[in-house]
Amino acid sequence: MELKLVEQLIEKYFQGATTIAEEKQLKAYFSSNDVAPHLVKYQPLFGYFETQKETQFAQKLPLQPRKQNNVKWMGIAASFVILFGLATFYFYPSGPKDQDLGTFDNPEEAYVETQKALLMVSEQVNFGMKSVSHLKEYEKTKKTIFK
Repeated sequence: MELKLVEQLIEKYFQGATTIAEEKQLKAYFSSNDVAPHLVKYQPLFGYFETQKETQFAQKLPLQPRKQNNVKWMGIAASFVILFGLATFYFYPSGPKDQDLGTFDNPEEAYVETQKALLMVSEQVNFGMKSVSHLKEYEKTKKTIFK
């Protein structure tokens, strides 16, 4: 092969414009012993492809993937979970049926209980407001320090 043609093929190769036939010509040229001295640096590149082609099929690959078995077991497990959920929903009631919901027959008694509940809520809100007043004091101090 002519040296000028080889140099042109190398340029095309590095630009990504070579055809498969041209790449085969380059591989054949660089696998021979009469490589030009200034092109010897490219010889390992094309030699690497040949060694990888030989070692690529030396590894044993598993013939059947194991995912099919896992998918089957995942489906069975999901079916059991769904059946267990449906059985739980069907056989156990959602809540107690005979529970006193806090209703009163006497309006005065209902008023007293409402007053107790509102007092409890008021105490909790007041406690929360005390905490917020500490934050206001902190903000005031921070503004005087970091002017």
